Order: sequence, then C-alpha cells, then structure tokens
Amino acid sequence: MLMYLADYLSQYNSGFNVFQYLTLRSILGVLTALGIALLVGPSMIRRLSFKQIGQVVREDGPKSHLSKSGTPTMGGALILVAIAISTLLWADLSNRYVWVVLLVTLAFGVVGFIDDYIKLVRQDPKGLLSRYKYFWQSVIGAAAAIFLYVTATIPAETELIIPFFKDVIIPLGAWYMLLAYLVIVGSSNAVNLTDGLDGLAIMPTVMVAGALGLFSYLTGHSEFARYLSIPYIPGAGELTVFCAALVGSGLGFLWFNTYPAQVFMGDVGALALGAALGAVAVLVRQELVLVIMGGVFVIETLSVVLQVASYKLRGRRVFLMAPIHHHYELKGWPEPRIIVRFWIITVFLVLIGLATLKIR
Repeated sequence: MLMYLADYLSQYNSGFNVFQYLTLRSILGVLTALGIALLVGPSMIRRLSFKQIGQVVREDGPKSHLSKSGTPTMGGALILVAIAISTLLWADLSNRYVWVVLLVTLAFGVVGFIDDYIKLVRQDPKGLLSRYKYFWQSVIGAAAAIFLYVTATIPAETELIIPFFKDVIIPLGAWYMLLAYLVIVGSSNAVNLTDGLDGLAIMPTVMVAGALGLFSYLTGHSEFARYLSIPYIPGAGELTVFCAALVGSGLGFLWFNTYPAQVFMGDVGALALGAALGAVAVLVRQELVLVIMGGVFVIETLSVVLQVASYKLRGRRVFLMAPIHHHYELKGWPEPRIIVRFWIITVFLVLIGLATLKIR
C-alpha cells in the first residue's frame, strides 16, 4: 500500500524511489510488525485477562503446568494482526503470491479461533471437533493448491526440487496439488502440536520463516537463482516481505510468550503460522527443505503418531507422554532447558537447509 504512495510521491521527489527496493521494504516489514506486537500486546493481554480467556490445563499432563492454568491465551491473534497490517503496508498488493499466503494464513487463523473460542469462552474442553477442524483445514489447503496449479504460468511453479542435487527436478503435473495440500495442512498441524511450552513453537517458526524469506528473495531474483541453480519464479521475491512480517510479529509475541509466559498463542496462532510456513515453502518450491529446517515440528508430529500407533497396536507407549517435549518434562528436564535445546536444534537444521543453496 505504502509502496504505491511512495511511487506516486517519487514524481515530486526521487528520494521516494528507495521504497521500491525489496530489501528496504522487508526491513520495514520486520520493524512494523515488531512495533505493532509490542504496542498492542499489553492491552490485548489485559483484555484477555479481564474476559477470563485463560488456558485450561490437562489434568493428565505434567504437574508443572498446573500453575499455568488461567494464563491468557488466543494471543496468536496479535501475531496475525501484526502480520496482516505489515504485509498490507509494505508488500506489492498486485502480487498474487502475497494474497495467497496471506489469505491462507488468516483462514487457518479463523479455524483456530473457532476452536479456541469453543474451548475457552464456551468452556467446552473438546473445542472444535477434530473432523470439522480437519475438514476446514482441508478445504482451505485444497483451495490454495488448486488455485496455484490453475494459475501457474511456468513449469518451475509445479516442479519438485530435490535438495543437494543440482539437476534432479521432478515435474509433478497435477500431483502438485496433492503435495501443496499436504504441505500446507501438515505444516499447520505440526506447529500446533509443537505449541506446548513457553516460546517452544514461536522461535523455531521465526527462524524457519527468516530462512524461507531468504529463499523467497533468491528465488525471485533471476541472477541469484541462476547462480545457485534454484528455480527462478518471477514475483516470488515479494514473499520476503510477508516472511519479514512474520519474523517481526513472532519476535514481538515472544516478548510476552517467553518463559514464564504472560500469554499463549492458542490454535488461532499455531494453525495459522504452520500454514503460513507451508504455503511459502510451496510457493518457492522448497517443500523438502521445509521438512529439514522444520525438523523440530516433524519430530513432535512423529512422536504423536508413534505413541498412538504403538498404544493401539501393542497396548504400550513409546514415550512417557506425547508430544515429545512432554516426555522430557516427565523425565525431569526443566522447561527452559527443553525450550532452549529445541531452539538450538532448529538453528542447526535451518543452517543445513540454507546449505542446500550451495551444496548441489
């Protein structure tokens, strides 16, 4: 939005041309989202506390979580507001990729909001029934996948890139829609499962979003893409602004979510952020790299799958409790130790993901 204003003002002062640079707009996107989160956060927390929209702690969970009962939740709405405003201000709104990822993020946020509302306001611990939640996630994910496939203009938009291999590119054709759907919906649920400790989900999300922002910038730049042997997708660079807004809003939220948390993000934030990462990865053709960089999310999800499968098939549990961060809690690890170690693992995995840019 402001890019268009700057373009108009550049007729009178050439200095406004600086706002056409993607790098500057991305930096401003980070700062804007961070500023909004820090400014709006305290009042939102007070309002959630006043309305008694607090966390309900499972009785069968770690006993250390009992003290968290009543902590304001649904704070993910703060992240979504900051992302939306910052993106609308600094991104090129004629870019279809920007609209796809923004609408997917907000739509998944609505699904999460309904789930949180039922659990916290209506006091129904079941929340939105799983089948209904998955149905609406599937509708949104499938709609995005179909739209991207139908509007694809170059082969690179629907090809699967294999990390670490220079010339291994698989044309997906219509199978692209299935892959895009699985990545968006799967990523959404993976981040949601990880959101169980103070700051555990948001910092890995920020780190992965920052790396995807770099992939977006390089993918949308013809010379860099050619040099690095990655697909050049015109317009993909504009997603850097969205990723920057996600980073800024995530850091702003972490200010209040760090241990001991003043607010939790709830499903409204976790489902939306996971879908956002999945959508960006699909758009820049780095789905497999997302699996690497988001390894913490993958491990958390697999721990739940293994736990459920083992219990149903053998009547025995693999972990003391799933997702796996609860397993370590029950083993006696202090919560901050688990959080920071998972962050360190994410740093390592993100660096491996970034290394795929040159190791080909």
